Formats: sequence, structure tokens, C-alpha cells
Amino acid sequence: MNTQFSTQGAVNARLAAVRQVMNREGVNALLVPSADPHLSEYLPGYWQGRQWLSGFQGSVGTLIVTADFAGLWADSRYWEQAEKELAGSSIELMKLQPGKPGPLEWLAEQTPEGAVVAVDGAVMAQASARQLEERLQTRNARLLTTKDLLAEVWVDRPALPDNPVYPHLPPEATVTRPEKLAQLRQVLRERRADWHFIATLDDIAWLFNLRGSDVSYNPVFVAFALISQDQAILFVAPSKLDAPLRQVLAADGVEVRDYTAIQAALAEVPASCSLLIDPARVTRGLIAHLPAEVRLVEGLNPTTLAKSQKSPQDLAHIRSAMEQDGAALCEFFAWLESALGQETVTELTIDEQLSAARARRPGFVSLSFSTIAAFNANGAMPHYRATEASHARIEGDGLLLIDSGGQYLGGTTDITRMIPVGAPSLAQKQDCTRVLKGVIALSRARFPRGILSPLLDAIARAPIWADQVDYGHGTGHGVGYFMNVHEGPQVIAYQANAAPQTAMQAGMITSIEPGTYRPGQWGVRIENLVFNREAGRSEFGDFLKFETLTLCPIDTRCLLPELLSEEERSWLNGYHQQVCERLAPLLDGEALQWLQKRTAAI
Repeated sequence: MNTQFSTQGAVNARLAAVRQVMNREGVNALLVPSADPHLSEYLPGYWQGRQWLSGFQGSVGTLIVTADFAGLWADSRYWEQAEKELAGSSIELMKLQPGKPGPLEWLAEQTPEGAVVAVDGAVMAQASARQLEERLQTRNARLLTTKDLLAEVWVDRPALPDNPVYPHLPPEATVTRPEKLAQLRQVLRERRADWHFIATLDDIAWLFNLRGSDVSYNPVFVAFALISQDQAILFVAPSKLDAPLRQVLAADGVEVRDYTAIQAALAEVPASCSLLIDPARVTRGLIAHLPAEVRLVEGLNPTTLAKSQKSPQDLAHIRSAMEQDGAALCEFFAWLESALGQETVTELTIDEQLSAARARRPGFVSLSFSTIAAFNANGAMPHYRATEASHARIEGDGLLLIDSGGQYLGGTTDITRMIPVGAPSLAQKQDCTRVLKGVIALSRARFPRGILSPLLDAIARAPIWADQVDYGHGTGHGVGYFMNVHEGPQVIAYQANAAPQTAMQAGMITSIEPGTYRPGQWGVRIENLVFNREAGRSEFGDFLKFETLTLCPIDTRCLLPELLSEEERSWLNGYHQQVCERLAPLLDGEALQWLQKRTAAI
């Protein structure tokens, strides 16, 4: 049987079933976002409704279904993947591009006068719901958020995750649970809020010094939290906590209630109280349970900014994790060079070998995301993933892109490196060199404390734009501390909203990862993680600079050194000297020899 045909046949049957429910409920358009009640980036299976209904497996995308149309909105990272996975279905790929309507704009333009647009309010941010309501007003249309139209047709829906929760302990946990709660309560007093509601899983895990495995690659667990000056209530399934952990939480003043009790608890918030929420990080369906008289204080979750600013104590553990991760990579790359041409190596083999190398390192917990090993044309898809059914052998000539990372008790890593296979072409080396110039330009930058992070994007792009080349994704994202590999509030991307909360502060960890993608040919991306540190003060104020945290050679065989300036060569040689000095004590044999060879000065 043709698997693709079978899959798309199931998708079309599901769409037909959903349209029957829509017709019965008087719904003209159904919006299905990639979201859960915690507005997570990566979703437990229970909330992967958009994937189930559309057949598109990418982590980000928005589906709209009407009586005679179905469209899937995705950005450029997913276009090739979406085209393949939607082929044969009745769903049209709607490419997100500047100047073209996104899903909310499309609804505002295409919704008939007086129509009803439905979305499950349990998985739609309060801010997004408000925005859509405002747009629909021009059509005299109504937004329905009280029904989950997928519920009755998604008969094989996965169960809620029930993995155990465990404590994040000293020495890696450098601030205690009571200290974090005290800091949060001080912010509540400053904002004149009686209560604070948190739905985002990484904020909750960080605040309570707890970790879990309910979401692949992110050490978080499904929960909610309500905090006041004298109460801290954690809503989590009772089966996830053992008795000793319950006792520890109780001793720290944390009350545990069942995960499903959150709606009743919100309904019981005293009407005279004020409640701090982040409207972009809580859903319409949850807020709807509050008494109408409760005064909402809206703003960024205080924990979002607090956890983004790693302490000097955190940084010591992060540097150690980077060393262990770098050593694992050296062992892997030494194996890879010896294996190429001698044995069968595929994109899947690379994932297996690299994961095994990391697993041998102390403090390793899991991968921080699904490894991307992409050879030649597959590298042109930024979020490519090899599968048993579709993967490439690493043979012949070209470029191998490997984007990978690990979760360690003392930090989270994320790195991309380019590996030459056989003899890369002149054009491939030009692309690699140009992308490295972008990495170096931003890595060397100094900038005012508090600059809005999206504004830094052009520094990395300038050497790439100089040759009239560009890339569709952002240049950098925040990274957690044994936490989500994608973390706010900072983001280096000109496409992002330069909001006040995106300001760069000391202690933040961010990726620098410019790229170049040539569909059907190859892709290039080079990525390091960097740390915001003090650069000094002048008459113009306080300045910050980046410290590069990632420790792994950048393969100079992919480069054209003559295209690098003296300053760029000096940066690369200095970086490689530091990499060799810090990783050599952790290596021996072939891995040490590989490190010394690949960090030789150019």
C-alpha cells in the first residue's frame, strides 16, 4: 500500500468528519493552532490536534478549515516538508511571507458577514483571541471559543502524559525554591497584584526547581500554578509526585492540587482581587473561569525574565556542560571521519552515534531536540528530520549539516556544524565562509544594555546580504538552563516584534545561527551559543558583549580562508585555541588527535 496515499486518505476523512460537526454547530470556519493549554512550542500527543487533522508533522503551523477550503500556514522552515506531507490531501499550503495575509488576517478577509469562527479557547492565547475578535468585528462575525470541535471525531486521541516529576537539586540548582518564590512575590507587590497565574511549563519548572519529561526533549511537566503572598499552589497530577517530594514541597510552603482542579480554583479567586497574567502566555479558555470582577494586571511573567538571566553560579555549571558536550562531539567527529568511506553511514547512523557519545558524558539527561543530520539537498530544509522511510547515505561529495544538542543537569546545549564530505564545491565553500562571517560579526559585537534584541539581527546578516544572499529564519533564540532549548524573552530576528521585554540583559544565553539554503542543492548553518556579559561603561551608558560558550571546532575544510579578513581569521584562531585548551583534558586517543588537527590555526 502507498503510505502517503493512505495517510492523506485518512486526513481527508477526518476533514469530512470535522466539517459535519461544524455544519451541525453552525460554524463557518475552524481555526486549529499548534498549541496546548500551556502554549508550549512542543506539544504532548494529547494536544497535537493540528498534526492529527492535517497530516503535517512540523512543530509549528496553523490550520483553517471551512466548508470548501482547508489551508495550512507555515513559515519557510517547513515549506518543503509541508509540500510533501500535504501532497494528495485537499489542504493547501499557505506560505507565510511578508506582505501576505497570515491565518488571522485571512479569516478577517474571507469570513462571510455574520459568520461564526470557532477555535478551542483552551489552546488559544488570550492576546490572540482578542486580536482575532477585533479583526472579525469588521465582518460582524463572532468568535466561538467554548467548544473543542475535534473532541468527538478524534476517537484515538492520546492520553495526557503521566511521567514522574523530580527535583532539580544543588549544586546545579543554585537558587532555592523559597528564594525564587520570595523574589516573585516582591514583583507582585511592585505590580500591585494579589495573585499570579502561570500556565507556561518552563516557568513553572524553573520556579519550583522541578523537572519532568512530559514534553519530548524539554525537561518540563504538565502543570499550572497560582501564587499569592501567602500561598503557592501547584496543580499537577498526584501520580506524578512521590511522597518524599510532596513532603519537601510542603516544607517549602507549596500546596499540591490535582491538575484538573485549575478551573475551579480560578473560579474561586476572590472577586476583590487583582491577578497578574501574561495575555500572550495564558489561554482564553482558562481566563474565562475567573469571576468577572477580578481585575487583571497584564504583563510579562516575572519568571520569564528571571530565568533568562543566568547567575554567575549557573554560568559555572553551564561552562562545564559545554565542555562535556564539546568532548562528546569530538569523539563523534573522530569516529565519523574514520567511518566515512569505510562503512555505511546514513543520516540515521549519525543521530545514533552522536546521541550515544553524549549519553556517555557525566550529567547528561537527554537530547535537547531531535537531531538534524542533513546531507546535501536535505540540508536546504532547516527543520529536516531523517526517518527510517526517508533518509540519505553519506557518500560522494558535498556538505553534511548537523544541528544537535543535549540536556545536562548543569545546562542546555545547541550547536550546528558543517562537515565536508569528499570534495565540497567552490560554491558550497563560499556559502560556508559567508555564513561564518555572519557568525563572527555578531559574536564580536558590543551593544548597549537594554537594546531590543531583534535589532541585532542585521549585524549577522550584513556580510550575507553583501552578496545578495539571505535566509528565512531568525538569527538567534534564547536558551534555558537545563530547560527549554528555545526560551524567551529575547530573540534575534528582524521579523520579531521589538517589544520592550525583548531587551538584552546581562546573563542571557542566546544562539547565533545564520544560514543559507539552496532548495534541492544544499543548506548551510553554523551555530554557537553566547552569553551576555558586561563590556564596561562609557559616557553613553552600560554596554554588553558576547562570550562564546559552545566549544567545538568549526571545520576549516568547508571554508575559503582567503575570503576572511585578518580580524575574522584572528577570531577563528582565537576561538579554536580556546576550544583546544578546554577540551583537550577531557579527551585522549583519536578524539584528542582529531581536536588538535581541527583547531590548527589558519
